[in-house]
Amino acid sequence: MSLARQFAAYSHWRTQVARTIEEFQRWLVEQELAPPHSRIQLAQLLERLEEDRLHVAFVAEFSRGKSELINSIFFADYGRRILPSSVGRTTMCPTELLWDSGKPPCIELLPIQTRRHEIRLSEYRKQPGEWERVELNLGSAEIMKAALSQVSEVLRVTPEEAHALGFATGADKTGLFQIGADGRVEIPRWRHALINFPHPLLKQGLVILDTPGLNAIGAEPELTLSLLPRAHAVLFVLAADTGVTQSDLAVWQQHIDCGNSKRGRMVVLNKIDSLWDAIKTEREIETEIVKQVKSCAQILGLEKEQIFPVSAQKALAAKINHERDLLVKSRLPKLERALSQELVLAKQDIVRDNAEGEFERLYTTTRDLLDSRLGDRAEQIVELTELRGKNHSMMRFMMDKTTREKEEFGSGLQRYYAARSIFSRLTNQLFSHLGPAVLQSLAHRTRESMLQATFSKGLSETMRNFFVRARSYLDASSADVEEIHAMMGAAYRQLVQEYGVKLPPPAAFSLARYERELTRLDAWCETHLNTALNLITQEKRLITQKFFAEAAQQVLRVFEYANQDAEQWLRAIMAPMEIQVRERQTHLKRRMENIRRVLNANDTLEEQVNELEETRQRLQEQIKTLE
Repeated sequence: MSLARQFAAYSHWRTQVARTIEEFQRWLVEQELAPPHSRIQLAQLLERLEEDRLHVAFVAEFSRGKSELINSIFFADYGRRILPSSVGRTTMCPTELLWDSGKPPCIELLPIQTRRHEIRLSEYRKQPGEWERVELNLGSAEIMKAALSQVSEVLRVTPEEAHALGFATGADKTGLFQIGADGRVEIPRWRHALINFPHPLLKQGLVILDTPGLNAIGAEPELTLSLLPRAHAVLFVLAADTGVTQSDLAVWQQHIDCGNSKRGRMVVLNKIDSLWDAIKTEREIETEIVKQVKSCAQILGLEKEQIFPVSAQKALAAKINHERDLLVKSRLPKLERALSQELVLAKQDIVRDNAEGEFERLYTTTRDLLDSRLGDRAEQIVELTELRGKNHSMMRFMMDKTTREKEEFGSGLQRYYAARSIFSRLTNQLFSHLGPAVLQSLAHRTRESMLQATFSKGLSETMRNFFVRARSYLDASSADVEEIHAMMGAAYRQLVQEYGVKLPPPAAFSLARYERELTRLDAWCETHLNTALNLITQEKRLITQKFFAEAAQQVLRVFEYANQDAEQWLRAIMAPMEIQVRERQTHLKRRMENIRRVLNANDTLEEQVNELEETRQRLQEQIKTLE
């Protein structure tokens, strides 16, 4: 199955999952089985499915044919190149291709000058006024081409201005940001580009990230801190005629093979058509390609099977001109099959596991509630049936017995309220370690210490201490989570033993993934900011600005996400117990009401039993529907 068809199948599957969850949501509301926490969880699950996107990043040094590879894999059916592709540098700024139906087809460009401010790229996404918008005329290929070429635009600025914008400059001719004969430096005009394009794959949730070369990647830390790690697949593109150059190796080591998950990381050896030679035999050409693949695998520390030799240019031409033999010779289909497996099926597994996990918890809670109600009705039917032929005093005895049970349950509720009080105290303790306020306070103290530091050693120790303190907050939060889980487990067991209600063990929760993310950010800071070279050559003010604009902001985001997940877990862990307590109260109240109605001759005994039988049948139907 081609990547396009595989992606379309995934999109259809995801839509069907969402429809099923919506159907479940409507049924819960209709049957009055949807407590507030269930409605919130289902709404969040549906929102995630609606916003679900597949991110594919293409990373390479310039002139490796990266943009042409994107065109050949995703846009050949369009009949022409979507991204500009020519000799030299065609992508000067990180460029995302996506589709947002709330906007017209357009290019949004963020000026490079925004790098002067301590504002993350993700924050600028929420400020449309900061971007320059260029409408796309889909009916004119020439106008489209001219508009899209803006991602290649540059500015010539003084070395001081380039330095202030975060670009390392020098006279080294191998670098991208060189000081020219006129004393100026050529830098990208734009910091980031968003191309809103109504291509079928993009409409289905695909997001493509096209990155510039090594120096430009390093100049935008959010690429390496957020966008690349978030990608479900990263294709590292090399050129067959050059193999792994020194700058290629630097990109690989610094931005791809740097401790992140290896899942979805693939290496493409592009431009194998440069090895096609009319004088050589097919066998000789194949031997040369195999030799280059083996060399690349050895240098990058990979298996040969992880290197995919292709010709993107020939594949694009073959697809547009419907030349099957040329497409096979380009070897692109093999890469597409591998990408389908790595990208689409892996993503489907993740979405399925997450959806099943959340749905299972809601299903279990609902099923336990229905089983509890069914058991209550059965108990009441037996109780009322035993009253057949009994006298008034016997009915009064049953009334008194139910009253005592209600009073005993009321006394037992004191333990429930005590558990809720402890839960509330532990929750407050958790958020005193995990809440955004604690990190903001730490960030404020860290900034003051960095600005007051006299020597480089003080700056370095302050940055390290920021991560040490942040990690201690996460460690304390993990201990709080374990204490809450243990306490709620004991409360669940007590409720089950005393009243026979059905309660599964409380859901577990872990902050491990946030701890791993903090470790990754700490390592990035140590290799990109907190280095001897940076501390010696850069101003204290600039280092401080970079630290907060890049590393500290990402740590704040980690705590924000952890905080949101913890809040959701706390709601989910308390809800089942609250539901069962309310059900028990309602059950005892209903029992008393039924006996009272018979005792006062408002209803006959048979009418009460028949009504309970109808309710039991309705509950059995609900369980059947739920199954």
